[in-house]
Amino acid sequence: MKQPLRLPVAALLLALLGGTALAPASAATLDDVAASLKATTSLGADFTQIGADGKVLTGRMILARPGKIRFQYKDAKLLIVGNGRTLSFVDYKVRQVSQWPVRSTPLGILLASEPNLAGVAKVLATTGDGVIVEARDPKRPEFGTLEIRFRRDGQAPGGLALAGWTARDAQGGRSEIKLSNATYNADLSRADFGFKDPRRAFARAG
Repeated sequence: MKQPLRLPVAALLLALLGGTALAPASAATLDDVAASLKATTSLGADFTQIGADGKVLTGRMILARPGKIRFQYKDAKLLIVGNGRTLSFVDYKVRQVSQWPVRSTPLGILLASEPNLAGVAKVLATTGDGVIVEARDPKRPEFGTLEIRFRRDGQAPGGLALAGWTARDAQGGRSEIKLSNATYNADLSRADFGFKDPRRAFARAG
Protein backbone atom coordinates (compact mmCIF):
# COMPACT_ATOMS: atom_id res chain seq x y z
CA MET A 1 0.00 0.00 0.00
CA LYS A 2 1.34 3.41 -0.95
CA GLN A 3 2.16 5.42 2.14
CA PRO A 4 0.89 8.99 2.63
CA LEU A 5 3.52 11.65 2.14
CA ARG A 6 4.86 13.24 5.33
CA LEU A 7 7.16 16.23 4.93
CA PRO A 8 8.33 19.00 7.23
CA VAL A 9 6.80 21.64 5.02
CA ALA A 10 4.53 24.23 6.40
CA ALA A 11 1.66 26.61 6.06
CA LEU A 12 2.25 30.20 5.04
CA LEU A 13 0.96 32.57 7.73
CA LEU A 14 -1.35 35.31 6.50
CA ALA A 15 0.77 37.83 8.41
CA LEU A 16 3.54 37.39 5.83
CA LEU A 17 1.52 39.55 3.47
CA GLY A 18 -0.27 41.72 6.00
CA GLY A 19 -0.05 45.44 5.38
CA THR A 20 2.35 45.14 2.42
CA ALA A 21 1.57 46.68 -0.92
CA LEU A 22 1.86 44.03 -3.63
CA ALA A 23 3.50 44.69 -6.98
CA PRO A 24 2.19 42.98 -10.11
CA ALA A 25 3.61 39.53 -10.67
CA SER A 26 5.55 38.91 -13.87
CA ALA A 27 7.03 36.01 -15.77
CA ALA A 28 10.46 37.63 -15.34
CA THR A 29 10.15 37.31 -11.57
CA LEU A 30 9.43 33.61 -11.89
CA ASP A 31 12.49 33.32 -14.13
CA ASP A 32 14.52 35.06 -11.43
CA VAL A 33 13.34 32.52 -8.86
CA ALA A 34 14.40 29.62 -11.10
CA ALA A 35 17.78 31.26 -11.71
CA SER A 36 18.30 31.74 -7.97
CA LEU A 37 17.49 28.09 -7.27
CA LYS A 38 19.88 26.95 -9.98
CA ALA A 39 22.65 29.18 -8.62
CA THR A 40 22.23 27.72 -5.12
CA THR A 41 24.36 24.60 -5.34
CA SER A 42 24.26 24.13 -1.56
CA LEU A 43 22.59 25.67 1.45
CA GLY A 44 22.88 25.29 5.19
CA ALA A 45 20.41 26.89 7.60
CA ASP A 46 18.73 26.56 10.97
CA PHE A 47 15.06 25.68 10.64
CA THR A 48 11.94 26.09 12.72
CA GLN A 49 9.05 23.79 11.84
CA ILE A 50 5.51 24.68 12.88
CA GLY A 51 3.21 21.71 12.36
CA ALA A 52 -0.47 21.74 11.56
CA ASP A 53 -1.11 20.97 15.23
CA GLY A 54 0.91 24.00 16.32
CA LYS A 55 3.85 21.91 17.56
CA VAL A 56 7.22 23.61 17.06
CA LEU A 57 10.40 21.69 16.27
CA THR A 58 13.84 23.05 15.46
CA GLY A 59 17.04 21.77 13.92
CA ARG A 60 19.57 22.18 11.14
CA MET A 61 19.00 21.72 7.42
CA ILE A 62 21.59 21.16 4.71
CA LEU A 63 20.79 21.01 1.02
CA ALA A 64 22.96 20.08 -1.93
CA ARG A 65 21.40 20.15 -5.35
CA PRO A 66 20.51 18.01 -7.14
CA GLY A 67 18.37 15.88 -4.86
CA LYS A 68 20.18 15.95 -1.52
CA ILE A 69 18.73 17.34 1.70
CA ARG A 70 18.90 16.60 5.42
CA PHE A 71 16.70 17.83 8.26
CA GLN A 72 18.45 17.03 11.53
CA TYR A 73 16.02 17.62 14.40
CA LYS A 74 17.29 18.92 17.71
CA ASP A 75 14.82 17.45 20.21
CA ALA A 76 12.89 14.85 18.21
CA LYS A 77 13.80 11.32 17.17
CA LEU A 78 13.05 12.14 13.55
CA LEU A 79 15.14 12.54 10.42
CA ILE A 80 14.31 13.53 6.87
CA VAL A 81 17.05 12.90 4.35
CA GLY A 82 17.35 12.80 0.57
CA ASN A 83 20.36 11.04 -0.97
CA GLY A 84 19.90 12.35 -4.51
CA ARG A 85 17.40 9.71 -5.51
CA THR A 86 15.24 8.80 -2.52
CA LEU A 87 13.67 10.94 0.19
CA SER A 88 13.39 9.09 3.51
CA PHE A 89 11.33 9.98 6.56
CA VAL A 90 12.83 8.14 9.54
CA ASP A 91 11.00 7.90 12.87
CA TYR A 92 13.45 6.38 15.32
CA LYS A 93 10.88 6.35 18.12
CA VAL A 94 8.70 3.75 16.37
CA ARG A 95 11.47 2.31 14.13
CA GLN A 96 9.68 3.26 10.91
CA VAL A 97 11.04 4.40 7.54
CA SER A 98 8.89 5.84 4.73
CA GLN A 99 10.44 6.56 1.33
CA TRP A 100 9.61 8.19 -2.00
CA PRO A 101 11.55 9.25 -5.12
CA VAL A 102 12.86 12.77 -4.46
CA ARG A 103 11.56 14.04 -7.80
CA SER A 104 8.05 12.85 -6.90
CA THR A 105 7.82 14.96 -3.72
CA PRO A 106 7.08 18.67 -3.30
CA LEU A 107 10.72 19.20 -2.31
CA GLY A 108 11.72 18.02 -5.78
CA ILE A 109 11.06 21.57 -7.01
CA LEU A 110 13.77 22.93 -4.72
CA LEU A 111 16.22 20.11 -5.39
CA ALA A 112 16.05 19.71 -9.17
CA SER A 113 19.29 20.11 -11.12
CA GLU A 114 17.45 22.29 -13.67
CA PRO A 115 14.56 23.98 -11.85
CA ASN A 116 11.64 24.24 -14.26
CA LEU A 117 8.78 26.17 -12.73
CA ALA A 118 6.74 26.53 -15.90
CA GLY A 119 3.42 24.75 -15.63
CA VAL A 120 3.76 23.99 -11.91
CA ALA A 121 4.35 27.39 -10.31
CA LYS A 122 3.12 30.95 -10.28
CA VAL A 123 4.09 34.11 -8.44
CA LEU A 124 1.60 34.90 -5.68
CA ALA A 125 3.19 38.18 -4.65
CA THR A 126 6.25 40.33 -5.16
CA THR A 127 7.16 43.02 -2.65
CA GLY A 128 10.14 45.19 -1.85
CA ASP A 129 11.19 42.49 0.60
CA GLY A 130 10.79 39.37 -1.48
CA VAL A 131 8.79 36.97 -3.61
CA ILE A 132 6.25 34.27 -2.77
CA VAL A 133 5.80 31.46 -5.28
CA GLU A 134 3.05 28.85 -5.25
CA ALA A 135 3.87 25.44 -6.72
CA ARG A 136 1.34 22.73 -7.45
CA ASP A 137 1.90 19.66 -9.61
CA PRO A 138 -1.30 19.04 -11.61
CA LYS A 139 -0.19 15.43 -12.10
CA ARG A 140 0.04 14.86 -8.32
CA PRO A 141 -2.87 16.72 -6.68
CA GLU A 142 -2.52 14.53 -3.57
CA PHE A 143 0.63 16.47 -2.69
CA GLY A 144 -1.36 19.66 -2.23
CA THR A 145 0.26 23.07 -2.59
CA LEU A 146 3.76 24.28 -1.75
CA GLU A 147 4.31 27.99 -1.16
CA ILE A 148 7.96 29.05 -1.26
CA ARG A 149 9.08 32.34 0.24
CA PHE A 150 12.22 34.19 -0.87
CA ARG A 151 13.77 37.27 0.73
CA ARG A 152 15.68 39.80 -1.34
CA ASP A 153 19.35 39.60 -0.35
CA GLY A 154 22.27 40.83 -2.40
CA GLN A 155 24.55 38.24 -0.76
CA ALA A 156 22.38 35.28 -1.81
CA PRO A 157 22.70 33.52 -5.20
CA GLY A 158 20.65 35.42 -7.75
CA GLY A 159 19.80 38.02 -5.11
CA LEU A 160 17.08 35.88 -3.54
CA ALA A 161 17.49 34.05 -0.22
CA LEU A 162 15.28 31.03 0.47
CA ALA A 163 13.44 32.08 3.63
CA GLY A 164 11.10 29.12 4.05
CA TRP A 165 8.16 27.31 2.60
CA THR A 166 4.65 26.17 3.36
CA ALA A 167 2.64 23.08 2.58
CA ARG A 168 -1.11 22.80 2.34
CA ASP A 169 -2.06 19.15 1.94
CA ALA A 170 -5.12 17.77 0.16
CA GLN A 171 -6.93 17.43 3.49
CA GLY A 172 -6.47 21.10 4.37
CA GLY A 173 -3.59 20.64 6.82
CA ARG A 174 -1.00 23.43 7.00
CA SER A 175 2.53 23.50 8.35
CA GLU A 176 5.46 25.88 7.98
CA ILE A 177 9.24 25.87 7.73
CA LYS A 178 11.21 29.04 8.53
CA LEU A 179 14.93 29.26 7.74
CA SER A 180 17.55 31.44 9.43
CA ASN A 181 21.35 31.84 9.62
CA ALA A 182 21.76 30.61 6.07
CA THR A 183 25.10 29.97 4.34
CA TYR A 184 25.38 29.34 0.62
CA ASN A 185 27.43 27.24 -1.78
CA ALA A 186 29.82 25.73 0.74
CA ASP A 187 31.55 22.43 -0.06
CA LEU A 188 29.20 19.70 1.18
CA SER A 189 30.94 16.84 -0.62
CA ARG A 190 31.61 15.15 2.72
CA ALA A 191 28.19 15.85 4.21
CA ASP A 192 26.12 12.89 5.38
CA PHE A 193 22.99 12.31 3.33
CA GLY A 194 22.47 8.77 4.57
CA PHE A 195 20.83 7.40 7.71
CA LYS A 196 21.04 4.57 10.21
CA ASP A 197 18.10 2.28 9.52
CA PRO A 198 16.22 1.60 12.79
CA ARG A 199 14.48 -1.43 11.27
CA ARG A 200 17.78 -3.31 10.99
CA ALA A 201 18.59 -2.67 14.64
CA PHE A 202 15.16 -4.03 15.55
CA ALA A 203 15.71 -7.14 13.41
CA ARG A 204 19.02 -7.89 15.11
CA ALA A 205 17.49 -7.41 18.53
CA GLY A 206 14.76 -9.92 17.65
